[in-house]
Amino acid sequence: MQLLKTTGEMLKDKSFLSKAITIALPVALQGMLNTIVNLVDTMMIGTLGETTIAAVGLANKVFFVFSLLVFGVASGSGVLAAQYWGNRDVKNIRKVLGLALIISVTGAMGFLIPAVVCPEAVMRIFTTSEGAVLVGITYLVIVAFSYPFTAITNTYVALLRSVGRVKAPVVISCMTICVNICFNYTFIFGHFGAPAMGAPGAALATLIARIVECLAILAVTYYTRSPLACHVKELFGYSRAFLRQFASTTGPVIANEFMWGLGTTMYSLAYGRMGDNAVAAITIATTIQDIVVVLFQGLSAATAVVLGHELGGGKIRRAEKYATNFFILQFMASLFAMAVCFSIRGVIIGMYSITPEVAADVNLCLLVFILYLPAKSFNFVNIVGVLRSGGDTKVCLFIDTSGVWLIGVPMAFLGGLYFKQPIYVVYAMVMFEEVYKMVIGYGRYRQKRWLRNLNVELCRAKQNL
Repeated sequence: MQLLKTTGEMLKDKSFLSKAITIALPVALQGMLNTIVNLVDTMMIGTLGETTIAAVGLANKVFFVFSLLVFGVASGSGVLAAQYWGNRDVKNIRKVLGLALIISVTGAMGFLIPAVVCPEAVMRIFTTSEGAVLVGITYLVIVAFSYPFTAITNTYVALLRSVGRVKAPVVISCMTICVNICFNYTFIFGHFGAPAMGAPGAALATLIARIVECLAILAVTYYTRSPLACHVKELFGYSRAFLRQFASTTGPVIANEFMWGLGTTMYSLAYGRMGDNAVAAITIATTIQDIVVVLFQGLSAATAVVLGHELGGGKIRRAEKYATNFFILQFMASLFAMAVCFSIRGVIIGMYSITPEVAADVNLCLLVFILYLPAKSFNFVNIVGVLRSGGDTKVCLFIDTSGVWLIGVPMAFLGGLYFKQPIYVVYAMVMFEEVYKMVIGYGRYRQKRWLRNLNVELCRAKQNL
């Protein structure tokens, strides 16, 4: 009865629903658009065979780990920016932007250099298949140059989101998708006078699209005179108290995403040793799953921003109430997403040029994903949204990394290499980490230690120096 009453109150709270939808839908749509690009990429590359699908999928694991590092920087910075925006502290928001750009672009170069200098060594981390290594190298050495542009774009998008500017990134994503798909068609298959490049053509299309996207984000930021539009000198000049708060809030998030990314990359290492068919199946299944997951990425982003604004404005009780509302929305959305994923899986699988054996494995991997979705969606909203909104990032680091390294990674190697189970069984073993994280994360949420005003803490820290 209490749950029904709370749900009814939430649905009548127009102010809350407006804030949640205004942020969640554009973020989810943007994620959906990016996922569609990946889906189209995979489908176009899929016409070249399972080995090419596996090669590009494994080469993109480098980008996956890099993107998680950037996401950690952007997510942690977004927590501070959202709370500062709740207090309309534009000066410190710009300093957050400057520091985030330094870290993310430096990280991009750390991934770009080895990918270009020794691509074969990088590819052999993920697979022993000579065919996949050779194809993956041709893709990796080109796509790696897109990393710095991606770092800049994602940092600006995250902080624009924190100050309530969410529409422009969606429009730019639409434009980027058109650019990417057009150049994919041109360079992969050799249309409009261009050579048929195959996998390297897909990489070139991605590079061009990321450059266009980055320039467009910067242009919109300054043309609309957003709070992030500033002189270069405003991005620097950090007090000791500011650096401490940035490090204590953002540092664990960066470590969280990076360690989680390394852990999930270990899954790929195990999958890569199960054969090209297993890699192709999990690559396709993951691409389809991403269509569903973006919904919860949007919801978790809205959770972090809305709660951050409330906490930064000193409205602690309202933040706690809104957190409950977001969990209700998460549960409702998970039921919807499970139904959608179950309904569309056959249609999308049929679009790929793959063998019946691979198609059957993809289908079973998707059924495993559907079963674990309620736990996975709760973790998105709780860890990325609720707990991080109040700067409880060290606990988030523990929950995520322990789930991956103590459960997920051992399960991947035990199931795939020791017990030699099919890919869908190994995937089910790996996904059990979501149940563990849900139990631990819910306990932390109930302790209410995430209900913190970081603006007040920064002022106190300055006074004590």
